[in-house]
Amino acid sequence: MTKAKIYYVSLPDEWRKEQKLEWLRENPLRTIAFERITPNKQHSWIIADNDFESLLPLFDKNVKLGKSDNAVFQLYSLGVSTNRDEWITDYSPAVLLEKMRFFIAEYDKARTPEESSSIKWSNTLSSRFIQKQKEAFDKKRVKPILYRPYFKQFLYYSDLYIDRPANAPELFLRENKTILCRYGERLDFYALATNHIPSLNFFSLEGAQGISLYRYGKNGERHDNITIWGLQQFREHYDDNTITREDIFQYTYAVLHHPAYRQKYALNLKREFPRLPFYEDFRQWAAWGKELMNLHINYETAKSFKLKRVDAQTNSAPRPKLKADKINGTIELDSETVLQGVPPLAWEYKLGNRSALEWILDQYKEKKPSDATIAEKFNTYRFADYKEAVIDLLKRVCTVSIKTMDITNQMPKAD
Repeated sequence: MTKAKIYYVSLPDEWRKEQKLEWLRENPLRTIAFERITPNKQHSWIIADNDFESLLPLFDKNVKLGKSDNAVFQLYSLGVSTNRDEWITDYSPAVLLEKMRFFIAEYDKARTPEESSSIKWSNTLSSRFIQKQKEAFDKKRVKPILYRPYFKQFLYYSDLYIDRPANAPELFLRENKTILCRYGERLDFYALATNHIPSLNFFSLEGAQGISLYRYGKNGERHDNITIWGLQQFREHYDDNTITREDIFQYTYAVLHHPAYRQKYALNLKREFPRLPFYEDFRQWAAWGKELMNLHINYETAKSFKLKRVDAQTNSAPRPKLKADKINGTIELDSETVLQGVPPLAWEYKLGNRSALEWILDQYKEKKPSDATIAEKFNTYRFADYKEAVIDLLKRVCTVSIKTMDITNQMPKAD
C-alpha cells in the first residue's frame, strides 16, 4: 500500500470562513505553494515547533501499573462513564434514590433487556444481565460527583449499573485529590482540581483525563501515585531532597494554569497529555499551585463576593433565565432577580469557552430529560427550588474566579 502524501498551506488564523473560501476561489490548487509534511509519531501533521517532547511526561500509556520508570504519575484515569447519567445522577439525593429503586426493580424483573424499555440499557449492562449479575439497592451508594466545573451532583455508585467506573476504586472512592485535564481538539486546554468523583464528560463534549495524588489497593491500603522516578527527577534537578510528592502535585497544578505554558504548547495540548517543564523557583510555583488547589477544591466554602441583589415585584411565578451580561457585569437569574457588580476580572477565569460563572448558569437551567421514563416519572427539577443555593454559589465562585486570576497574573509573562 502506498502511503498518502500530505501537503499543507496556512492561512491567517483570524480569517473567517468566507475569507478562506474566497482565497481558494482566487487561487487554483495548481498555483498554491504547498508545503510537504511528514506526520510525527503521534500521527499529527500540524507539528508545533517547540521543546514539548523533551519535557517530563506526566504518565506513560505503554507501561503497566507498578512498572513505570519514566513518568511522574503511576496511574491515570478518565472520569466515570455511567452511560445513563439521567438515571444514575441527580441534583437531589432523595430523587436519585427514588429513580434507582425503580431502575433496579425493573432490571430485576426483566426477562430480557429488549422486553423492559422503561429503563436505559446499554451493551455493557445487557451483557451483565445475560451473565445474571445482580446488585441489591443500597442508599449508602450515593456519592458526590463533580459533574461539570463548579457543579456538584450526586451519583449512585454501582459496579453493575455504571458502564465504566474508570479506576474509581483505586482513585476516587477514598480521600484523594485529582487534577482533571481537558483533552481534545474542540476547546483550549484547561485543568481543574477536585476531591470528588469526576464525570467522564466533566468538560461537556470532551473527556476528562485525571491524575491523582494517591492510589489505593484492593484492601484499601494507600500508595503514592507519584513515582519514585518522578520524585528523583525533581530532587536532582533542583538539588533539594526535601521536595515531597505533594509539592510536585502542587507544582504541576500551577504549571497547568500558567498562561504562557498554555500558549506555547497549545497545539501539543490539543493532542497529547501535558508534560512538565522545570521552572525556576520551584517553591514559588508549588505555593501558587497549593493556593489554586485550595481555592478550586473548596469553592463551596470560599468567601462570598458582595454582589448586589436586585429583586423586582412580579404578579406571577418568576421565569428562569440564568443569563450573563459581561459588559454590564450582571447575572439575570429569573424575571424577578438580578445580581449586579460582577467584576470584569471574574469573567476572565475560563474553562474552555466559558467562564466558571457561566458553567454554573448553564447547568442549573431547566431542561427536559431525554429519557421518556425520567420525563414522565422523575422530572422534579425546578430552578426555583435551588435559586438561593445558586445565588450563594455564584457569589463564592466569583471570589474564586477573581483570586484565580490574581494568582495566574503573578506568573511570568513568558515561558
